[in-house]
Parts: sequence; C-alpha cells; structure tokens
Amino acid sequence: MMIQSVQNPKIQRVRALLGKHKERMEQKCFVLEGVRLIEEAMLTGVQPDLLLFSSESTRTLALVEKAKGCGSETEEVKPSVLESVSDTQTSQGLVGIFRIPSLPVPASPDFVLILDGVSDPGNLGTILRTASAAGVQLMILTPGTADVFAPKVVRSAMGAHFYLPIRLLDWTEINALKQNANQQLHFLASTMTGGKSCWESDLKRPIAILIGSEASGISSQAAQLSDEQIHIPMQGKIESLNASTAASILIFEAIRQRTT
Repeated sequence: MMIQSVQNPKIQRVRALLGKHKERMEQKCFVLEGVRLIEEAMLTGVQPDLLLFSSESTRTLALVEKAKGCGSETEEVKPSVLESVSDTQTSQGLVGIFRIPSLPVPASPDFVLILDGVSDPGNLGTILRTASAAGVQLMILTPGTADVFAPKVVRSAMGAHFYLPIRLLDWTEINALKQNANQQLHFLASTMTGGKSCWESDLKRPIAILIGSEASGISSQAAQLSDEQIHIPMQGKIESLNASTAASILIFEAIRQRTT
C-alpha cells in the first residue's frame, strides 16, 4: 500500500536522518537521494535498508526490483510526501537509507589525507570525491570537521563514501596511528607559505597530507604532529585557495610524482 502521510514512521525516519547528526550516529545510517547516487552505491554491492520511491521511471523501477531481490524493504510513496522530505530543490522520486560503510584500511597505507577542521560541507564532499578518484587509501577527519554523512557532503561526494575508507579520529588516536604504523608515515602540513614548495617536496614516500580549515588553516595539534610544512606556490595576488582546491592540487601532485 502506498505511503500517503508525512506522519508515517518511515518518512519520519528519513527526515530525522537527513536533519540530525545524532540520529545518523545512533542508527549508523545515512540517506542517499536520487537515481544516480543510489545506483552508484548499489553498484558497489551494498543494498539499502529501505528504499522509498514515487517515480516510475525505468531506472528507478529497476533499482527497486534489484533492492527487493536482495531483501531490502521498498515502499511506494505519494509524490508530495516524498517531496516533503527531500533535501534537494527538485526531488528525483527515490530516497534510500543505507548503512554507514566501514571499509577496511590497508595494512600499510602510504597515501593518507587528514582533514583538520574543514567545516564547509561542499568542500568536504568535493575532497572526498577527489581523494577517491586519486586512490587515496585512507581519509581521516578530526574533531571540528563537517559531518561526513550530512546530505550536502553526500551529494558532493557522488558515491565516494562507498570506495574510500573514512575514519573519525581525535589527535591522540592520530598520533597513535603515526607511531604504530607498519611503515613510517611522513606528515606534511599544508600551509599558505611555509616550508617547501609542493613541487619540491618528496611526495613519493609514505605520506599523510594535512589540510586545514578554510578560515584558520591547520590547528596547533596538526602543526605539532607534522614533520614538514609544504605550500602551493601562487603567482597571482590571491593569498590562499579553498580547502578542496588545495587538497586536489596536492593529491594530484603526489600522483604525478608517483607515476613519472
């Protein structure tokens, strides 16, 4: 039977997961919206706990049938009701609740990205997508970083959550990771002008690149833990780049060095 009320418990669950970090952490679930994003997630082999749909497009119905075949719960919803919980301007008629993934981390990662208080959700999502595309082996988020499973981050990351291992660690845990790693990770702190140019720094060795917040750069804890500072040389008059742009440049400079 079609869900026709915004008071339906399943609709209320979606609304809570979209709106509250606490709900996402307690349920260990988050919400994906739209055919493309849910399709991407299911291609990795994960299945939704719950799939709500109002669209009858061929792609939507194919995903619904695939989810049913894997034992996922599916429910048809009145279009206006599903629209009421959509976090996007125009609902695509498909919303899924998925378990928060916990992908395995390589035993000896040599390409790690640490985000230190990056607070803009769009930047965080873009960094996730870039890091996944480049083959970063582990992303670490420190306290003060935006919620990695918030709707805007999820949309910007375009499925990267299902490919890239992500860990939420405090500085004590990050220090322990550094000390106990099977191979020494060289911690490189990105700054506006300090240390070596990224073109001159050795990014072929096992590294963890630290990217600071848009407003204040790296924190004192990051600075204390870093082995070296690096910067991106700029010829123009702009003093700094936003976090996602800086991360992209440094990540792909590492790739360039490692493949030439």
